Amino acid sequence: MSATAHTPDYPPLEDRPIKNTICLFDVDGTLTGACKDVTPEMTKLLADLRRKVAIATVGGSNFAKQQNQLGAPSNTPVTSMFDFNFAENGLVGYKMGAALPTNSFIQWIGEAQYRELVSFMLHYIADLDVPVKRGTFVEFRNGMINVSPIGRNASNEERNEFERYDREHRVRDAFVKTLRERFAHLGLTYSIGGQISFDVFPKGWDKTYCLRHLEAEAEKPGGVKFTTIHFFGDKTYEGGNDYEIYTDPRVTGHSVKSPEDTMRIVRELFDL
Repeated sequence: MSATAHTPDYPPLEDRPIKNTICLFDVDGTLTGACKDVTPEMTKLLADLRRKVAIATVGGSNFAKQQNQLGAPSNTPVTSMFDFNFAENGLVGYKMGAALPTNSFIQWIGEAQYRELVSFMLHYIADLDVPVKRGTFVEFRNGMINVSPIGRNASNEERNEFERYDREHRVRDAFVKTLRERFAHLGLTYSIGGQISFDVFPKGWDKTYCLRHLEAEAEKPGGVKFTTIHFFGDKTYEGGNDYEIYTDPRVTGHSVKSPEDTMRIVRELFDL
């Protein structure tokens, strides 16, 4: 697919009215409620924004989760709703539906060290005293491991219960502190996000990884150099999974409290 390919309703990237500008959006807590579907109001606002600037998702979860939360409610491929889609912090990426170069955590860390890390995590979780334990405590993704003390199969009610419990007992904070000390030699980053889990990935493979794809765009024939990059996220505090990109000097960061807050800021910034 060429650098100027575009969805028919939107101008090519180089012809957007607000030049060389892109808006990157976290998903959970920013475009949607936690593990909820996008609303028709948000979908319309994003479509209106896309007629002015380039837009992209950047999430820590896998691409299927973006499709389920953002595309499925309107039975639309999520890659047709955004110019770029970055999943797993950008380790998996698409431009106008075409796959971008990828990378692998397993290749980076090696099978033996990966096995040692995961075995330690599972032993730690086995000894935890938490309100519930369900399934999928360690989920391997292309660019990271997602770790949940109660398991990703927990229901929404159980997720809410654990989130309240974790605020008081700091279960994830203590887990991350132990891993940082035990595996300091591996050069890993630990990022708490969402309600029930945290991500583990190599240093530099946080959400700033997606910026590599945007920088690569400028080097392509006919590619756009994005000189203004807005990022919207809700976990922008230190230790949150939006912190690194929110504070990156290449980015103008916007900390939001909810999807409604995102819509308010977007409307104010871009006169929508």
